[in-house]
Amino acid sequence: MLIYPAIDLYDGKAVRLYRGDYAQMTVYSENPPEIAVKFVEAGAPQIHVVDLEGAKDGTMPNFETVCAIKSAADEAAGRPGGAFVEIGGGIRDDAAVARYLEAGIDRVILGTAAVKDQDFLRRTVDRYGEKIAVGIDVRDGFVAVKGWTELSEYSLESFAQLMQDIGVKTIICTDISRDGAMRGTNQEMYRQLSATLDIDIVASGGVSTLEDVEQLAALGIHGAIIGKAYYTGAIDLAEAVRTGATQ
Repeated sequence: MLIYPAIDLYDGKAVRLYRGDYAQMTVYSENPPEIAVKFVEAGAPQIHVVDLEGAKDGTMPNFETVCAIKSAADEAAGRPGGAFVEIGGGIRDDAAVARYLEAGIDRVILGTAAVKDQDFLRRTVDRYGEKIAVGIDVRDGFVAVKGWTELSEYSLESFAQLMQDIGVKTIICTDISRDGAMRGTNQEMYRQLSATLDIDIVASGGVSTLEDVEQLAALGIHGAIIGKAYYTGAIDLAEAVRTGATQ
């Protein structure tokens, strides 16, 4: 199982939210590319980036910072393309997708757009294939949109199945109630998804201990995102990488 350490961006800084609440934001670094270098040095060249400002308003205010993260990570890996950087947050049209991919970002994550504009999603998946993933953010069993501020009419199960039917190869599934809360992952949610879907599932939200990593790997989950647990020192990233690789 791959480990994806996370960098959430707001105003060019690396931050974390508590349960998706923008009013409960902690700034961890004013130099996100420096964090990306540390990730690669710890053996985790797969980096998950979220533009929190973009997620709310559908813009790309942190584009330059995302590109700087990719450049720093590649340099730390020792070669162009040596790190894998994916970005989500505010990507809601063809121009935004193309801008990121043409800048060398490895994968673009669609969230709100995947819910609200499925013609756009289908077109984008047809064009870019595995370079497109879908973020499914879940609150009370339903898919949330617009930076987790609104609930859609889709249940997790129905939407995840629809994404597979459309041809999406990877979903990043987040239990919002556990994100940043340091109380473990929603194992039952991932168990049910892995039993019903035949696509790559990346778990996000509440990965707080090496035991969480072990349990997700045992379910056959493709990847796990580690955020707050890294920044607070609750998880040693290098150990998490080794734990995920050995399961």
